[in-house]
Amino acid sequence: MVEYSPADEILIEEKWQELEEACRKAKVFRREDDWQFVRRAFFLAKEAHKGVRRRSGEPYVIHPIEVALIAVREIGLGKKSVVAALLHDVVEDTEYTLEDISRIFSPKIASMVDGLTKMSGVFNTDSSEQAEYFRKVLLTLSDDVRVIIIKIADRLHNMRTLGAMPHNKQIKITSETIYLFVPLAHRLGLHAIKSELEDLCMRYRFPEEYEEITRKIDDTETERQAYIEKFMAPIRAVLDKNKFQYEMTARVKSIYSIWNKMRRKNIPFEEVYDLFAIRIIFKTTPFPSEKTQCWQIYSCVTDIYKPHPDRLRDWISMPKSNGYEALHSTVMGPDGIWVEVQVRTQRMDDIAERGFAAHWKYKHQTIAQEEDGLDKWLRQVRDALNSPTESAHEFLDNFKLSLYKRDIVVFTPKGDAHTMPYGATVLDFAYEIHTNIGNHAIGAKVNHRTQPITTRLNTGDQVEIITAESARPKAEWLDVVITSKARQTIQDWLKGERQDNIEYGMRHLEESLAEYNVTLNGRVLRKLMAAYECRNKDELYSKIGAGIIKLDNLEQLLKENASRKILKFWKLLIPGTTTTGDEDLDDDATTLDDTLAVDENAPHEPVFEMAECCEPIPGDRVVGYRDPQSGHIIVHKSTCDKLIRLAAQYGENIIREQDIRWSQQKAVSYLASVEIYGIDRPSIVLDLTKVITADFSINMRAISIQSHDGIFEGTISLYVQDIDSLNMLLDNIRKIKGIERVKRLLNT
Repeated sequence: MVEYSPADEILIEEKWQELEEACRKAKVFRREDDWQFVRRAFFLAKEAHKGVRRRSGEPYVIHPIEVALIAVREIGLGKKSVVAALLHDVVEDTEYTLEDISRIFSPKIASMVDGLTKMSGVFNTDSSEQAEYFRKVLLTLSDDVRVIIIKIADRLHNMRTLGAMPHNKQIKITSETIYLFVPLAHRLGLHAIKSELEDLCMRYRFPEEYEEITRKIDDTETERQAYIEKFMAPIRAVLDKNKFQYEMTARVKSIYSIWNKMRRKNIPFEEVYDLFAIRIIFKTTPFPSEKTQCWQIYSCVTDIYKPHPDRLRDWISMPKSNGYEALHSTVMGPDGIWVEVQVRTQRMDDIAERGFAAHWKYKHQTIAQEEDGLDKWLRQVRDALNSPTESAHEFLDNFKLSLYKRDIVVFTPKGDAHTMPYGATVLDFAYEIHTNIGNHAIGAKVNHRTQPITTRLNTGDQVEIITAESARPKAEWLDVVITSKARQTIQDWLKGERQDNIEYGMRHLEESLAEYNVTLNGRVLRKLMAAYECRNKDELYSKIGAGIIKLDNLEQLLKENASRKILKFWKLLIPGTTTTGDEDLDDDATTLDDTLAVDENAPHEPVFEMAECCEPIPGDRVVGYRDPQSGHIIVHKSTCDKLIRLAAQYGENIIREQDIRWSQQKAVSYLASVEIYGIDRPSIVLDLTKVITADFSINMRAISIQSHDGIFEGTISLYVQDIDSLNMLLDNIRKIKGIERVKRLLNT
């Protein structure tokens, strides 16, 4: 075994002293036995990982110490969590067993370490290791939520040191992080960690955009600080006059949030006006109530600056389901600039930044032990986690539905409040009340008016569910619901009839194909499975039998030609490989893209397909996903949401961004969608089509324009050669009189 060098010993000792100091400051050590308990875990971790180094070159034991530091300093966990964090990799990576941990420490510590230990050798054949690993980690919620929080701390430190990993690993890890760990951190109220994880994901996935926004934030720092001081000065004066004990700071929007807003609204950095928010955190007095004091400060602010009537958010009277409490108001500041002001007590701020740990601490300081939003969510998650599922991927997708970010509050006829995710329907609410009510729902009275089960609900709606004994869950309900409880219940019901569905689906498909004189064979099945995104033929048959797949577009799929997505003349190259030239595609490839050799010794050349979800065109930054069923490489834009899900669950099938590039041969057209908006006038559509068809010789697939109150808006689907030709077209459309906005629709 390799010994640590003197420099290693110094580094390890310094880091241990930092952890010890953090524990004492956080009062983790309440007596001498607590200190010895944690110290024993440190020495065991140091001995177990002796001589092992991380990819960055530092001693491996630094990692568990850093995870423990995050758990204490940034989240506020206690003694057992610190010990579990120090030992979280011991069982997985060394010869120590769970029995050893149980004997040396306690069965509880062993259970926590077990939840933090990766699974190996027990995966389902049709599931990726990543999904099964996530499943095991999430199942620990049924026992101890601290395990999940430590796992988030572990992920945070791994993200902080991600620069030492190869690029393909960075794609896999960042995709996992943005897909699962970021919404999970949000749902547990870990706002600061959630924001840092998002920024780190962006830093490694989109480094150029990250650096550009960082530079622009730094360049505007002086001007921004001057405005902030000008804005806060009169508020300080009135709060001081009223003898509030407070701290007022300005919080700059995270880099990821700025970038996301720029993408979503298609605006430059200079047009993101809400770059910062003012936060007032104050110490409460015994009287009046905490809530009343928040409103008093709000009143002080709005006496100075006029509030926006539609931008008041009262999360004190009705806290968010992740425990967040605050008053948010947007007010008109000096120079006509809208500024968001957040009012919180010290307790509220602690919960907002530290999440579940702080929430639990304050909850146990009160006499009332009522179940609040976060407790209710944890109970629902545990119920869902304990429900059997066949597929780890299905499990993961259903769980992710519970990690919604926006809440609405809906009331029963008796006035009981239920927190639901934004976008929830009547059917979601029916399942929220009771499984049987959901299974037999046929409609509802929303605010005393009869509405269908598909109706989306809004905050403040009062809902009475209408049921019928004959009603049963239907496959199309899966397109209606958005909550994990509703989706899981419907899926469980449908699975009870799955075998019948498979048999019926196969017969129905054979009969449908016979109408077009097509025989059901392996080649046809592969095309249909790819078109309907099914992993195997049983899934295809089952979805057809259950009515999830309608086969309405079967004739179109069978006749579909290659022009939709062929890379016949634009090619995707993998460095170090050769192309097949411009020979004609065979019959089996008529709906696929041109092929390239990935490996000189490979028996078959890979086939490239353009993903329908994001419609990449030459010039876009792209990432490949090798489909395990067909072996084809599905090409997605690097910003595609579906790619993030695929990389999170099937990271081993991702082909790195730098390993795929466009190489121009000849011109060919690709489908792109454009959104337009402007002032209506006679002949504007004529001018628009002239620029597209006459000036640029571009074919339009579809155009849809609506006009109302002197404003027109619409979308155009057209065929372009590459990203440069599309951008040139958009620049010329912007010059047309009356056009206010034109942008490419990003189907991600």
